[in-house]
Amino acid sequence: MSYASDVKKELTTLEVHFGNAKAELMALIRMNGALSIVKHHFILNVQTENPAIARRIYKLLKKFYDVESELLVRRKMKLKKNNLYIVRLKKGSESILRDLGVLDHYELRTTVNLGLLNDDAKVRSYLRGAFLAAGSVNNPETSRYHLEIYSLYEEQNDAICQLTNRYGLNARKTERRSGYITYLKEAEKIADFLSLIGATNAMLKFEDIRIVRDMRNSVNRIVNCENANMNKVADAANSQIENIKYIDDRLGLNKLPPKLQDVARTRIMNPEVSLKELGEMVSGGPISKSGINHRLRKINELANRLRNGMEV
Repeated sequence: MSYASDVKKELTTLEVHFGNAKAELMALIRMNGALSIVKHHFILNVQTENPAIARRIYKLLKKFYDVESELLVRRKMKLKKNNLYIVRLKKGSESILRDLGVLDHYELRTTVNLGLLNDDAKVRSYLRGAFLAAGSVNNPETSRYHLEIYSLYEEQNDAICQLTNRYGLNARKTERRSGYITYLKEAEKIADFLSLIGATNAMLKFEDIRIVRDMRNSVNRIVNCENANMNKVADAANSQIENIKYIDDRLGLNKLPPKLQDVARTRIMNPEVSLKELGEMVSGGPISKSGINHRLRKINELANRLRNGMEV
């Protein structure tokens, strides 16, 4: 089971009272519902690929509206395609839809009446329903941090984005695949969103994974930085040794001032040590890192003068 499926499974187990259940059903029906009229009667179909979500819709309608709906399964013939679960409501659908504020004449409204979401709990419940209907979240262990909710209509998407940003989550919106999405990219904001819609266990798991992942990334950055520094030291040492050997071949190290001779011979014998360690090895030491660096710079300048045929 995917991480997103775990989140939705947890959400379908939450107990809610009537006001919050209405807000959740508003989102589920508005985003996944389809309305038809047969013999002057409304028939509502709410479909999902998740059986737990279908059962939740069925139970919420039964518990709070005391109606019997049908739970249908449509099997998809294509391989690796999930079954489609349909909650079909025939009797009482019109009055329920009007009570939920999602009926506009003979169609489901594409806009959201924010006046019906008049307290914090209802807003959270509406966002929970929206996520159950068309939300997804990447596995924090294997993917980039990303949570999104897809809407077929721009008005719905605008409302979801607006409601999400009431909590300072920096949600953004964009157009995608003949529809629209509201999305979050920041790990902390995703964790906050999971918490506010009631997915507490999923949020804790997300945070545990994020902490370990951030620590691993931090260690990797430190190791990469240390490796880069080691490579830099090795490259500098190789360049110094090359210059010392060039001076020895062209001029002879014994022609150098004693302090430069000492550093040159010590570096040749210890090609892998750092400047700090080199300063501790020279005779008359220890010499500071800046002091050693100054002497090696003099040696490099001398080698360059010899290469360019200049007097030394």
